[in-house]
Amino acid sequence: MAEKQGTTKQSPTKKPTPKSSQKEKPNQLPPYNVVLMNDDDHTYDYVIQMLRSVFGYPDERGYQLAKVVDEAGRAIVLTTHKELAELKREQIQSFGTDHRITACKGSMSAIIEPA
Repeated sequence: MAEKQGTTKQSPTKKPTPKSSQKEKPNQLPPYNVVLMNDDDHTYDYVIQMLRSVFGYPDERGYQLAKVVDEAGRAIVLTTHKELAELKREQIQSFGTDHRITACKGSMSAIIEPA
């Protein structure tokens, strides 16, 4: 038998599958540390209360961080993106005086630094 002219055999078309390596990952913001600085104008109770209020840390975690800042002179209290780190630093620095120490002149100091 002879084939009809103009007819060709076509193979079924395959849909291209996306490759996982081609998927773009969203850019993550670089991490920053919020660092609480030590001073002699604030009690452990103040630090625990401030960390509970600003970060929601339980008293045990607040005590651990208060001990670190007392012994090492500084403690990383949070690692996050820059905007939130700046907010938390501001909240620490505006928390107010420690009423337990009459010579206390203000809030504790904090800085942010790249993690």
